[in-house]
Amino acid sequence: MKITDQLPKVGKAELNPHLLALHAQEAAAVFFTAGVADNTLRSYCSALAYWSTWLQLRYGQVLGDAPLTASIAGQFVLDHLVLPLENGCWTHLLPPDIDAILVAAGFKAKLGPLAFNTVSHRLTVLCQWHRLNNWDSPTDTRALKTLLAEARKSQSRQGVAVRKKTAAVLEPLQAMLATCTDGVLGLRDRALLLLAWSGGGRRRSEVVALQLSDVRRLDADTWLFALGGTDTDGVRREKPLRGPAAKALTEWLAVLPAESGPLFRRMYRGGKVGKKGLSADQVARIVQHRAKLAGLEGDWAAHSLRSGFFTEASRQGVHLGEIMAMTEHRSVSSIMGYYQNGLLVNSPATNLLSDPLSDEKINVATAPNRDTGLPAEYVEQEDWDLAIIKKFESHGSP
Repeated sequence: MKITDQLPKVGKAELNPHLLALHAQEAAAVFFTAGVADNTLRSYCSALAYWSTWLQLRYGQVLGDAPLTASIAGQFVLDHLVLPLENGCWTHLLPPDIDAILVAAGFKAKLGPLAFNTVSHRLTVLCQWHRLNNWDSPTDTRALKTLLAEARKSQSRQGVAVRKKTAAVLEPLQAMLATCTDGVLGLRDRALLLLAWSGGGRRRSEVVALQLSDVRRLDADTWLFALGGTDTDGVRREKPLRGPAAKALTEWLAVLPAESGPLFRRMYRGGKVGKKGLSADQVARIVQHRAKLAGLEGDWAAHSLRSGFFTEASRQGVHLGEIMAMTEHRSVSSIMGYYQNGLLVNSPATNLLSDPLSDEKINVATAPNRDTGLPAEYVEQEDWDLAIIKKFESHGSP
């Protein structure tokens, strides 16, 4: 029996907005109860709303009181990922009428398949939702994992790469900052880039949500900025800015003609600072504009600052625990790829053709054995990945 052959599909797609909203809200309530962080909560709620809409249109069911089956999760994958045909063309199995309804209702930006990363994220949200309800997740079945892996390999063989934004590590970041010489606009952009990057790779939604009341000076060389809300223990979530980032923020605040309101604002002709705050899309455009002015090649966006911070911190040997404290990642696996990529840049394994007698060779016998700085619970959850990291840190190669 195929993974998608167990349930009948709805013949004609119809959407009940009231029922949809009700069940999506009820499904998302479990994340509120679990104390999920604000940005993660918004992302999860958006994913659940999509699941609820697709499920109603595809099967005439609601998302709510019972777990979904592996067949439904499998059909979701087949509906949303591009599949190769024997004639070299591509297709996806989402019926055109359902696709059109999803776009018209604002759940999809355009007709056609979704990116692999988007599908993976929505499967992750579905898995978390099931676990918080104490249900077995359909995403844990071998059949679905195999389907997803084969779909990814098939896309890769056909030249469809998983899209990732270019990471703004130190060198491209410095190139972007070097373009910020255009008066007040440059002061704003420089402060924004450095706060988002140096402040732990902040999401664009976090940057635009900052208010003047969220920043306070700790000393002559240090600022603290508070992220929205509190952590799960009710403590105000403050992050430090030091060095060039602190200086850039000081210079921006000196020309900001206000004592309250948004920290980063829209600009108008003549270098006039407006009253309205930036949107999340404008943050992405600022990064793209500065990258273009700097002559940088790559796919740049706001996430470039976030991934760049992760990667550069690992390149410079910052402990994984300290990086996670700044970024507020709770899962080692979600940051592991960036961390390992940063470590590999300086690994002797990338320079095996160098002179074996060179003084630059690492002496394995005297190499420092540094601790990862992770809490004990992470060691228990991710002992295999951490074992690899410790080998990198203590011996310079796996």
